[in-house]
Amino acid sequence: MSALKGHPKGLYLIFATSTAERFSYYGMRAIFILFLTQALLFDKEAAASIYGSYTGLVYLTPLIGGYIADKYWGIRRSVFWGAVMMAVGQFLMFMSASTLNNTELAHWLMYGGLGFLILGNGCFKPTVSSLVGQLYEPGDKRLDAAYTIFYMGVNVGSFAAPLICGYLGDTGDPHDFKWGFLAAGIMTLFTVVLFETQKNKYLFSPSGEAIGIIPDAKREKKEDKADHISHPKMDARTKIRNLIIITAVLLAFFGYIFTGDWISVGIFTACIVFPVLILLDGSLTKIERSRIFVIYIVAFFVIFFWAAYEQAGASLTLFASEQTNRDILGWEMPASWFQSFNPLFVVVLAYIMPGVWSFLNKRKMEPSSPTKQAIGLLLLSLGYLFICFGVKDAVPGVKVSMIWLTGLYFIHTIGEIALSPIGLSMVNKLSPLRFASLMMGIWYLSTATANKFAGMLSGLYPEDGKVKTILGFQIATMYDFFMVFVVMSGVASLILFLLSKKLQKMMHGVE
Repeated sequence: MSALKGHPKGLYLIFATSTAERFSYYGMRAIFILFLTQALLFDKEAAASIYGSYTGLVYLTPLIGGYIADKYWGIRRSVFWGAVMMAVGQFLMFMSASTLNNTELAHWLMYGGLGFLILGNGCFKPTVSSLVGQLYEPGDKRLDAAYTIFYMGVNVGSFAAPLICGYLGDTGDPHDFKWGFLAAGIMTLFTVVLFETQKNKYLFSPSGEAIGIIPDAKREKKEDKADHISHPKMDARTKIRNLIIITAVLLAFFGYIFTGDWISVGIFTACIVFPVLILLDGSLTKIERSRIFVIYIVAFFVIFFWAAYEQAGASLTLFASEQTNRDILGWEMPASWFQSFNPLFVVVLAYIMPGVWSFLNKRKMEPSSPTKQAIGLLLLSLGYLFICFGVKDAVPGVKVSMIWLTGLYFIHTIGEIALSPIGLSMVNKLSPLRFASLMMGIWYLSTATANKFAGMLSGLYPEDGKVKTILGFQIATMYDFFMVFVVMSGVASLILFLLSKKLQKMMHGVE
């Protein structure tokens, strides 16, 4: 517990709030692909597409939520309404799973539930993440450790959720999925109550000022005015014209590639338009713009990490259900429980990794933030390489040992700890205060793109009698499928390693 000492008490509240909220998200996610295929009877490719669209939009809407929080609501109000909308979404999912006899109604309730969950996550996710940074003074060396601790809280909820929601919902009876969704909904309500009753006791800056009430953009405007700082303005008509041209070109380009798939068109267009929109802001200084470029470049490579990592909720869950021997002393473990392995490993490693970074820092050997991201990608590639050994000589119809999937999750967890919490800390340190939540939304936009990409890649999951292709590479076996992720994340890691020193210089002294 020593890693938890020496931090503001507000971190504990954010820790607990995130634990409850992540229980809601990962509890639903643990059984979602199984619900689509076993209860609503979608085929695997259609289910993977819905899964990818949902998880992609979950990470796209933080852009909107971050903007609203920065400009109008403030963080506290955004967290409250985000949690309320997510609770509504979970209860609609419960109603969908309760009306399986009426297929059309069940589908509409499911889509409605996804809509509320997407909007709620958009308000909640970027704001609660940026709140962590406001508990500390600028340049505080504890910030990386704080985000790792915050990340541990996220994964406490992620660990418990698949166990409980999977135990209640993943029973083999399609009508039981509703109990998993109900448990997720109840935990979301707990998030609302916890945050609302405790926020005024613990959420304060180092100077004693209540945080999360005044929108960050207004707060920075006050500070700028007090310091007599003025920012040049770009001509509004020029900015709007440039933005319209860029958006139109991208919509046409992605519309041609993803014919009829407007969710993909929207996500991939937003992935470019919103970052460009921030760069067109005339208030940015040269150093601010350089630091934002670092966030964008690293975020691009992070897309490949999450596209491979997020197979956990889709193709890897199908692999666990269909091709993994889950027998333990005569009891068959639910396939959804594998999704608890990663957060369990995170909780354990989150105690260790801050000590590792601190040890290296004292010896002036700690890698830069971009290098840590590259290490995370390399470990992801190695995780898929590990499972390739398990499935290479597998005989059709014979399930493989669960040790291969367990090993993959363990290696991926080490990579995740090197990449994700450090990425959150990097965004907080490099972002101008007036764009704090919005830049966190931009960071999550890379995850939105990755999740939609992950859904597309899940559609390549091998099925009997079908040979699927990607970039001319034929996929007929699980070995072929997993090798796609070995190569993709391995190449991305190598390129980011080569760029890391240049990116470190562009950070202008921020580590």
